[in-house]
Amino acid sequence: MIDLTTNTAGIVSPNPFWLASAPPANSGLQIQRAFEAGWGGAVWKTLGVPIQNVSSRFAGHTIHGVQGAGFTNIELITDRSLEVNLKEIAETKRLFPRNPIIVSLMVETESAWREIIAQSIDAGADGIELNFGCPHGMCERGMGSAVGQEPAVNERITAWAKKYSTVPVLVKLTPNVSDIVPHGLAAKRGGADGVSLINTIKSIIAVDIDRFVPEPRVGNRSSNGGYCGAAVKPIALHMVAALARDSRFGLPISGIGGVTNWRDAVEFLVLGASTVQVCTEVMLRGYGIVEDMIDGLARYLETHGCHSVSEIVGKAIPAYSEWGDLDLNYETVAKINADACIGCQLCVVACHDGAHQCIHPQEGTRVPRVDESECVGCNLCQIVCPVSHCIEMVQVQNGHTPATWNQHITTGATLRPKKGAH
Repeated sequence: MIDLTTNTAGIVSPNPFWLASAPPANSGLQIQRAFEAGWGGAVWKTLGVPIQNVSSRFAGHTIHGVQGAGFTNIELITDRSLEVNLKEIAETKRLFPRNPIIVSLMVETESAWREIIAQSIDAGADGIELNFGCPHGMCERGMGSAVGQEPAVNERITAWAKKYSTVPVLVKLTPNVSDIVPHGLAAKRGGADGVSLINTIKSIIAVDIDRFVPEPRVGNRSSNGGYCGAAVKPIALHMVAALARDSRFGLPISGIGGVTNWRDAVEFLVLGASTVQVCTEVMLRGYGIVEDMIDGLARYLETHGCHSVSEIVGKAIPAYSEWGDLDLNYETVAKINADACIGCQLCVVACHDGAHQCIHPQEGTRVPRVDESECVGCNLCQIVCPVSHCIEMVQVQNGHTPATWNQHITTGATLRPKKGAH
């Protein structure tokens, strides 16, 4: 039996898949439908003083005509009354007692934090999430990323929340910083029970080059928004891992940013997250995507001989090191599977124009030739190849003892000769 139950900072969930605080978690009826579909938990869209949102407010990033790689919004926190939200939280909790509801909050003063935390808990919140991340609209009002970018303010408001909360407190961190670690440590000093990251990235996603207005367009103007979706996953993974590997941190993490399927979720889990939050993919494809996520994760755990999610949390962290600790004597070369090759020559163009000029066309055959004496194993040919497993990077047994740059400069360890000297 596979147990998908998770525990993030004392918040127990039937599976690690949570709705992120965003439009899919805007109302009780939505979250109830999500729980019926199989979502483990939900972070209610941020409560505070209700605001007036703009129209329009979303835009997509198109790559080669394909939508969905990236997404942006200039929407702010809830535009519905606090009274209505609290009533729906209570009703949703009554209907789904096993599914945790984490209420995202954003207000200004200590007294406002005290009051809204108490109201959220009275309504049935299993946890609260402090929104220190919004990079537009709210930060201009001294909230959102304006808090998240200042460790001292982060610590102070987190301490307020901990003083008044009887349920776990998560701090949602902004990625709009140069190094996430000081901000995670500030949340810890404030007493946070855990963190969630990342929030959206400050951005301009596109410009209407006929109207000369950025997207999304509000009349004849626009503003910077929050970038999210599949494209931000690499940034999110890096920041999650940076905190998970830091021995000073040690708090539970709920990972957010670009989760589109169970494989993405596993990447967050093995880099230290114990739950994952999803927004954009739900907006594009609906709540039903969680069925494949649950099934895929269960099969993955079974395949790897695991019985619970906790067995894989952080499993990839020991392999995440600094560049100076990588083995510079480890060597690979590209091998082309002649039976699979379709002769498109994309690897030839990429290698000649963007890499090390070691893959060449051959007369009389569609299959290019790899000059292994010049191949540096950069992987570019494998990346551009349209055929799965046609090009593999194969380790070369070169006879050199493993050596890192740090070893080289401290002990004089010998590095293998460089290639590409032509």
